[in-house]
Amino acid sequence: MIYEQTINSEQETEMLALQIADQLKPADVLTLEGDLGAGKTTFTKSVAKGLGITRNVNSPTFTILKQYEGRLPLNHLDVYRLEGTDEDLGWDELFYGDAVSIIEWAHLIEEDLPPERLAIQIKRLGEDKRMFTFEPFGKRYEQLCEELFE
Repeated sequence: MIYEQTINSEQETEMLALQIADQLKPADVLTLEGDLGAGKTTFTKSVAKGLGITRNVNSPTFTILKQYEGRLPLNHLDVYRLEGTDEDLGWDELFYGDAVSIIEWAHLIEEDLPPERLAIQIKRLGEDKRMFTFEPFGKRYEQLCEELFE
């Protein structure tokens, strides 16, 4: 099942991300897709806030990976620069460890992603309006979406 939610402000994005953060567990994986400026990093900052991370969270565009400590550790990946490479960055250690992983531009490493994850697409509909589409892969993420959206 696919879930959709229209968001009308940055504050609503934060509220949604905080609700998701409350449900996250070690080794959870969220993938984020959306055009530049769609709100991927804004969403990630809010999840980080919900995980109790107090450091400034920004896009790891040039470093690929940034790690943060909170209630749960967070791996924030931006794999945009990996397009067309066969770089193995130790995905298993990242995705199956104690941290939550959020991956921007995840389609570029599709073959390396864990089979169970929550895929999130953010589509810009206007200045502040966004359509969030959630596609759960696996029972864990189906249950998470059911709790959030039903």
